[in-house]
Amino acid sequence: MNTHEPAHFPRRIAIPLAAALTVLPALAVCLAAQSTPEPVPLDQVVVTATRTPVPLTALGSSVDFISGEDLDRRQVTTMREALGGIAGMPAFASGAMGATTSLFLRGANSNQTLFLVDGMRLNDPNTDYAVFLGGAGLSAADSIEIARGPQSTLYGGEAVGGVVSLRTLKGEGAPSARIGIEGGSFGTIQGSVGAEGARDGWAYNTWLQSGRTENQRPNNDFAGTTYAVRLDRQLAGQLAVGATLRGFIGAYGSPGDRFTNDPDNREREQNQLATLFAEYSVSPAWSGRLTLGGQDRRFVSENPTPGLPTQTTVVTNRRGELDWQNTIALGAEHRLTAGLTVERDQTRNNGFGDINRQESLLAFFAQDEWTPAENVFLTGGLRSDDHDTFGRTTTGRVTAAWLPMPGRLKLRGSYGTGFRSPSFLDLYGQSSYYQGNPRLEPEHAHGWDAGVDFYLPAHRGTLSATWFETRFHDLIVYDFSVFPGTTANVDQARTRGLELSAQARLGGSWETRAAYTYLEADNLTEHTRLLRRPRQMLSVDVWRNLGGGVSVGAGILSVAKREDIDAQTFATIDAPDYTVARCYAAWSVSDRVTLKVRFENVLDQHYEEVNGYPTLGAGAFAGVEARF
Repeated sequence: MNTHEPAHFPRRIAIPLAAALTVLPALAVCLAAQSTPEPVPLDQVVVTATRTPVPLTALGSSVDFISGEDLDRRQVTTMREALGGIAGMPAFASGAMGATTSLFLRGANSNQTLFLVDGMRLNDPNTDYAVFLGGAGLSAADSIEIARGPQSTLYGGEAVGGVVSLRTLKGEGAPSARIGIEGGSFGTIQGSVGAEGARDGWAYNTWLQSGRTENQRPNNDFAGTTYAVRLDRQLAGQLAVGATLRGFIGAYGSPGDRFTNDPDNREREQNQLATLFAEYSVSPAWSGRLTLGGQDRRFVSENPTPGLPTQTTVVTNRRGELDWQNTIALGAEHRLTAGLTVERDQTRNNGFGDINRQESLLAFFAQDEWTPAENVFLTGGLRSDDHDTFGRTTTGRVTAAWLPMPGRLKLRGSYGTGFRSPSFLDLYGQSSYYQGNPRLEPEHAHGWDAGVDFYLPAHRGTLSATWFETRFHDLIVYDFSVFPGTTANVDQARTRGLELSAQARLGGSWETRAAYTYLEADNLTEHTRLLRRPRQMLSVDVWRNLGGGVSVGAGILSVAKREDIDAQTFATIDAPDYTVARCYAAWSVSDRVTLKVRFENVLDQHYEEVNGYPTLGAGAFAGVEARF
């Protein structure tokens, strides 16, 4: 489809937008007319959008929350699966299970989305999340929050498209444990074990998952282990301390594209993040959190060539971080959050560019949450990031939420700025054919969105529609038309579109999650579409409790209208559309034992998320889980 006609864009969007604003209220009315089920817990409280606990109904930002309970119910066990069906979040892997995976949140580049793990950043311009996203596991001990739009005001660089926050939940209840094992197609076998509990001021939550699969292609096996530990201690009524540890260890046979079929290329990754934290209350109006964290990552790629020495690329990333924030309630109308972040990181990469560099960061941020009237919620904030490599960057963000019909309707909007730091390779890399550019500026972006949320009666769900637009400038490009090749701040881009989502509980036994995204993503400098951004993406998951401990569910993911690079000719092509379906079922034989089965790609769709890298065909998996 031709995208070089921006004048037609508003008309193309006007139809789905008008339909959404017509259908969503009508659907809400229809669902309200149904019999009211038993009450469910009140609105979910989230943290990522403001760094403070806030009910979703009071947020002006567009935020998604995925609970560990929902992940368990849908039998979703990986980050890649959990994020792939969220509105505005296409996730594409260069191959099967364990392959590196890219995420294009609201059309932003894959390196323009920030991942947080237990409050600490997982990625920066030199530390890649693609391997972690492609292979790391998830469990019922986890929760995920997604805050869309530029979020650099609270989190600094890389938070251009938004922030994905993965947290290990605090342990609770009487001590308990669970163990599970699953096996199935493609030589897959994996097991997991977890335990949690709380007693006498102590709380713990631990989880470990490990397994392997052969996938389908030669030299394409994957073995991975993911673990998470959280320990909490309440020292007094006003002071609590704790620690978290999360790690991923993976080994992947990487055959390359289907035209290459490399028989022996291997990739290995070890990625560990740890934090120590203290949460305190100086008074009922003043609370704070101090976090000290560290990350150690090592990635190794081995590419043997007959008759020649094995080409080995080693990347190590190490980061130390201190984050301190304080929140003070100034009367009933204002809540002020302010703090600082200090980072020190080092990257060594013996591959292209031959990197061995360090960087320091000092950042200050402040935010005011203002409630000027009942059911009106405003936020505004500023942040200054000072890097010792390229200098200082200042970002800001404002949001607004209004509940004209509390409990039924919310109108919201936000505007924010963001940036992505240049990498060490961009700034300082050197090789026979390349010279970095130490005069580079960060990539910058500003974006806004406006949306409406309809809340179903008795807290049975939410229907949402959001229009968004983000403009990017000073994008860093590689220029190999000169010798030696170098980098420069050249390109500009724009992404905009419509997000529709629905989460509903119907009749007491049905649960539905659906998301649709319409996206226009264009390089304004070259007048081309941005690659691998589908113009349309739809995901639906439906689950039903049949009673007697039996439940069933099914889901689809449909991706349409995207461009890619041909892996053989390197020409830009129209990538084929695809629709993938899955179904799953569980039977609780007793309070302690559950049998599970799932079928992935049940239509045996032959498709490629990235051109030249086939995905898996139809597969069946079965397992058993025991609780103690």
